[in-house]
Amino acid sequence: MGHAFSWFWTTFFYAPLFNALIWLYNGPAQQNFGVAIIMLTVALRIVIFPLTLLSERNKHVYGRLETEIADIEKAYKNDEEQQKERIRELLRSRHVSPWARTSSLFIQALVLIVLYQVFMSGIRMNHFDVLYPGITAPDFVFTDFLGTNLGTRNWFWASIVGVWLFIEISAEQRRHKEAVTRPDLFYRIAFPVFSFLALWILPAAKSIFILTSMCFSFIISSLSKVFWRGK
Repeated sequence: MGHAFSWFWTTFFYAPLFNALIWLYNGPAQQNFGVAIIMLTVALRIVIFPLTLLSERNKHVYGRLETEIADIEKAYKNDEEQQKERIRELLRSRHVSPWARTSSLFIQALVLIVLYQVFMSGIRMNHFDVLYPGITAPDFVFTDFLGTNLGTRNWFWASIVGVWLFIEISAEQRRHKEAVTRPDLFYRIAFPVFSFLALWILPAAKSIFILTSMCFSFIISSLSKVFWRGK
């Protein structure tokens, strides 16, 4: 069972991502590992772009349904099961599904895990035995990027992720300040701090991956606001 899982993981997750990263490193990134990670992240987000677009559409539609949802919560405040069912019916009638965002986040989390293995066992240990024919193994992978060794811990890149998350969450809560609860205020601080600590103990390459993905999401979200406002 363990051997079968290892083969499946290597064949369908680790090897494709590792090959893509080395191909980018050798070619378009011109042996700049940081640029290769950025390109790989953008390519991933383009692949799952339909899910991202559907998630943005759901978010804007859900925002317009807030009044109707509040009415349902008020009408069925003593019957939680009926309340949930009515809200689900309303969301289904407007074709709103949480699975698009969940799937998108799951795929990015999966890539984050694979990227960690790629870096730790593939790049650091020079395990190029899984490279496909036609992809040349580099003599050495230079992991310096903008003065940072992406193979080591780095508080600067981790702190940028933490600050970005704090600003993003604060802005969202200000838009709905009448509904912000005490746990929401705790989340505003705790999640960015937890993210900073988690990224600080990992190679800086992870922070570059997440920052690139966040930038991509910000651009798509900004454009979608214009589009759906027009709708």
